[in-house]
This record gives sequence, C-alpha cells and structure tokens, in this order.
Amino acid sequence: MLGDFKIEQGRPTYIQLKEYLKRQILNGLWQAGERLPSTRELAAVLQIGRNTVIQAYQDLEEEGFIYTVGGQGSFVAEVAVKQGPVTLLNWSGIITPQAVSAVNLDIEKTELKWERGMLSFKSIAPDGDLFETEDFKKAFLDRFALEGAKILNYGYAKGYKPLLDYLVNYLKNKGVDPEGKDLIITNGFTEGLNLVLSGICRPGDGVVTENPTHNTALKIMKLRGLKIHGIRMEEDGLDLEQLERVLASEPIKAGFLIPSYHNPTGLVMAPEKRLEVLEVFSHYQVPIIEDGFNEELRYSGSHVAPLLALAGRGNNVVYIGSFSKILFPGLRLGWVMGDAELIAVLESVKRSMNIHTTFLDQALLFEYLQNGSFEKYLRRARKLYRQRHEDAVRLASALIPHRRIWGEGGLHIFVELEEGINAREVLVECYRRGVLFMPGDLFYTDGQGQNTFRLGIARVTAEQMREGFGLIGQVILELEARKNA
Repeated sequence: MLGDFKIEQGRPTYIQLKEYLKRQILNGLWQAGERLPSTRELAAVLQIGRNTVIQAYQDLEEEGFIYTVGGQGSFVAEVAVKQGPVTLLNWSGIITPQAVSAVNLDIEKTELKWERGMLSFKSIAPDGDLFETEDFKKAFLDRFALEGAKILNYGYAKGYKPLLDYLVNYLKNKGVDPEGKDLIITNGFTEGLNLVLSGICRPGDGVVTENPTHNTALKIMKLRGLKIHGIRMEEDGLDLEQLERVLASEPIKAGFLIPSYHNPTGLVMAPEKRLEVLEVFSHYQVPIIEDGFNEELRYSGSHVAPLLALAGRGNNVVYIGSFSKILFPGLRLGWVMGDAELIAVLESVKRSMNIHTTFLDQALLFEYLQNGSFEKYLRRARKLYRQRHEDAVRLASALIPHRRIWGEGGLHIFVELEEGINAREVLVECYRRGVLFMPGDLFYTDGQGQNTFRLGIARVTAEQMREGFGLIGQVILELEARKNA
C-alpha cells in the first residue's frame, strides 16, 4: 500500500508524506478506525527520518484526517468522502453571451500561438534580461525590513500611501497640476480602464477612440457593450475634422486616446494637436481617458506633456498610467489619476471587486522607484531600446516591401503594406516558416487594417530582426508575384 511513495526534490518530505497519506485516506485505501503504522515502522519502510513521519502525522491530526489514542497509536478518522449524485450540466447553455464574447475576443485563444524555436515579433513586453534583479532583491529586503508584516496584511483600496505620494510627485514632474485631483492604484492598465468605464459608461453609450487603437482597450469596450466610433489616424495624431463631426452628431460619453507612442502605430501626437484635441473635447463637454502608454521611452526630441498636464486645473482628463511595458510587467501595477470626486467613486467600485491591489508589490515598487534604481534602469533601457527601434525602422524599410513604416519610439513598429496585400495571408505563410507577428486588423474598430501588422522589437536582436524581417519581406514578394501572375 505504501510502495508507490516517491520523494520529489525541492519540497519538504513531511509535506509530501502528509499529502500522500491524505490522498490514500480520501480514496478509501485506509478505512475509518484502521490503525496506521507507528512512526518508527513507517520511517523504516519508507527509509526516511522518524521525525519526518512524526511531523506528517501531527499535521494530519490537526487537519482531522487521523487521531491518536494514547498507548495504542494513530488511527484513521471518519472522513466524509461519499459522493453525491453525478450531475453533468450543459455549461454552454449557462454561460452568458458576454462570457462567450470574452472568449471570441481573447486573442491568446484565437490567434496563432508561439511554438518553441519560432522567431516572434508578437510581444511588446520589455526585455527581462534588462531587469536588475539584485536591485529588485535589495528593494524587497529594505522595504520589508522597514514595514515588516504590515505589507502582508489587508491594505487600502486607494493604494499604498508612499507609492501614491511618489506617483503624484512623478506626475507633477510631467507638468501635471494635482489640485482637485486624486489617484488610485490598480492591477495594471486593464483594471484601470475597466474601473473608469464602469464609473462613467453604461452599455450602449458611445465612445470615440483612435482607429486603430490598443486591442485590449477595444476588447474591454466591446465587452461593456459600448458603441465604438473610430477616428482616423493622421501623421501627427487623430483626424480632428472627423472627431468634430462625430462629437457633433453622436451621443458620446467619453474619448479614449493614446497620445504618446500610440499602440499600434507608435505615433506621438504633436503638441499643437494635443491642445486642439483638448479644445474639441472641452467644447462638447466630453471627458478624455488618456492612456499614458510608454511615455518614458522617448528617444529623441523635447518632452511632450500628457493631456492631463495640458488640461491644467481642468478635471476633464482621466489618466491611466503603468510601468508594465517597460518595467516588471509581472507585478501588474498601474494607477488612475483624475478628478477627486471620480476617484472616490472608483475607490468604492474597486473595493467591491478586489478589495485592494497587493500591498507587498506596491511597497516593493515604491522602494525600487524612490531609491534611484528605476532611473538607473531607465537610462540603460532607453539606450538599448533606442538602438533596437532604429535598427527595426532601418531593417524593415530595407527588407519589407511597404507603403509606410509607422513608429516614433516605444517597443514596436507598425507596417502598412500596399493595398491588396492581406497581412493575415502573409502571417500564415510566415508562421509555417517559423516567424510570428501581430496582424493589424485586431487594432481597428471597423474591420480595416487588413494590409497592416505590428512588429514587437523589445526582445529581439538586430540579427534576429534581419532574419525575421527578411523572411517576411520574401513572403510578401512571393504573394505579390502570385497575384500578378
């Protein structure tokens, strides 16, 4: 009965033994009232230390699986394991339409997946090799030594106070006036946008956004049943004439904009156009949700202030920020800054959803930010990513037949092919040859973008770009030749 017990490396043996005996009891191999081997007997049979068996038995007794009779030994307790009737539900008929939509919109399930050995330009996550793990460990130890068990307990929905204060000052250094505003910590951008939309939009409400735009934002808007109006992108940002027409003719509840290193095009909205955009939204009294995407990765030119800063003491801009695309995305930390009254509402909404974002991660991030490690990391990251972006633009321009290469910075470029070339057809053939990228139609609000695709460059070398872009270009030429034959 005990012959199949095998010890795995890396876990305490007494826990493995406890779990092994627990499974046997639950499966009926030991009956209620049956005497277990003595600790000495079991240790000899399994060739393990007696103290290991004693600890396993003690834990089993505490959990109610066995009991001890003085002078007689340990016995199996009465454990209720009898099964009820076997019920098989038709879950496809129970799952809500919204849940079905979530599956259909989940690109991790619907798009081609990376396989070992493939050259992938799909991701725009940062290069983990850049992370200074020793600085990270030091930040953890320093903050834990100061805070102790407090950061392992429940926290506050708004967030960890030192981090909140740091971020307010961080945004002031971007030109933001915090007067009348407040801030809340979120589980990354995704929760931030969900929180804001839950606070100001009902199903059926209209929203305007750049076309194309962030795929995750589109997914969230669609799942909330919002009516999305895409505004065409120009070289310096969204088309103001179309924006004005939509705002004048449609009931719009909010705008969602990515003015810096726009995802997927990589464009930076010109300072003059930012002011014009603010004027248009102000005229129609429509709030702007600003995604502060990759603002830290400006490689050239002067600082461009976010819309939140340009709005001054106005309260019409709600800013969603995160370091996830440049630093430790696994922490899933972001924030929302906006009108104090709105943030107070979002605090209650967040408390009803997940109580608070983990205080341990917030405290760790705060220590890393405030001790100067982030600035040191950012200098290295900007230098590396600037070179990769320059390499990407140069190599894509030379190797991929295109109509236009979009992108002024950040961790990706956007390729627009000539009309008639379907990027998904290119992707299918590239995938077969071991190269993967993100098709551009996923980012469009209206099914356009069939001739576009995004190339993530954060985690690839110039040599890998040369190889991958060369193959993509070759496939495009083959498709063009086939169509012209």
